[in-house]
Amino acid sequence: MNPSGGLVPSPRTLEVESLDAFDRLVAAGAVAMHGWHAQSLDLRGRKAALETLDVEGAIFLGCTFDRGVEDGLRRRGALIFPRLQGVPFDPYRARLYTPQELYAGLENSPYEELPDALVYQWSIRPGQRNRLDATLASALHDHAIGDALDEFTHSDPYAGRTAVGVMGGHAALRGTPDFAQAAELGRLLAQSGRIVATGGGPGAMEAANLGAYLSRVPHAEFTAALAGLGAVPGFRPSVSAWAREAAAVVERHPGGAPSLGIPTWFYGHEPPNYFATHIAKYFANAIREAILLELCDGGIIFLPGAAGTVQEIFQDACENYYSAREAVTPMVLVGRQHWEHEYPAWPMLRRLAAGRAMEDRIFLVDSVDEALAVLGGYPTTVPKARPST
Repeated sequence: MNPSGGLVPSPRTLEVESLDAFDRLVAAGAVAMHGWHAQSLDLRGRKAALETLDVEGAIFLGCTFDRGVEDGLRRRGALIFPRLQGVPFDPYRARLYTPQELYAGLENSPYEELPDALVYQWSIRPGQRNRLDATLASALHDHAIGDALDEFTHSDPYAGRTAVGVMGGHAALRGTPDFAQAAELGRLLAQSGRIVATGGGPGAMEAANLGAYLSRVPHAEFTAALAGLGAVPGFRPSVSAWAREAAAVVERHPGGAPSLGIPTWFYGHEPPNYFATHIAKYFANAIREAILLELCDGGIIFLPGAAGTVQEIFQDACENYYSAREAVTPMVLVGRQHWEHEYPAWPMLRRLAAGRAMEDRIFLVDSVDEALAVLGGYPTTVPKARPST
């Protein structure tokens, strides 16, 4: 149930993610907090309300209380996860990231001093992945991001629309035909009513999110933005210059169409792109990859890439291989020369699919127009649940 509606909660789990939501629930006559998950709330000044409520079974994640309140809540049956010290992120956050949040301070500071880079630096400290406090913080964070992502997929602008994944290498540089092709693909997918989902990084991923973001502007403005970005082709040698060029495009075109990026700090040397409006950034790469594939209920388009993209092809193939026919989603590989000869994933994929429910849902094409034509036979709305294997 959505706490913003101001209704008394049911016994099921209820995410209470803002102080206004807490106050509305109390004002609506709530008497028990069993099943409530209060995330990162400053509950100072709410001592009287907390003393009135039955808090047994409630969970408080990183909340702040008036002096003496916390001990009383524990005695009365609440579970309290404290704020974690020395952690450069909120493990209990209640929403997805925005590029502006991850790149806060970009105007005046180098990337290395910005929130995204600081979190990555924290994650790779010597011995960090073996520390209990660091493991707990990152696991709590990834759980919170998963919860926020689930909330996003059940709300506007996502609800009722299918998501199509665009996978491809990070090496595609701005100003190149490969980058332009991926951007055009993202633009056409968004214009067709689909949500574009990528790995959230640079290269083909940035291009697809860019195309989706600018899908509402005239084509001439879209091509002008593409040309302008070519002034800083890639994130090496300067992530700062690369991100600032993208931020300038967003500033010139505020309120772009929504799209999703799901990057990871495991590959923190690849910065998140600035064009995904909603960013679900994880520490655990395996969780991130599984969730990205699961969300793409409208299929996945695989642009030319190397090891990472090959891994994603066969991870998706494995799910489709074992799925019931109604759960199989299309797989479209773009680039015959690339996928038949340079990285011959197509022959193996076709062999795996032979005689399976997925056999007629794998495609090899040469252009994004062909890829869109293939997906034209699949719905753009009312996404189906896709079981994990």
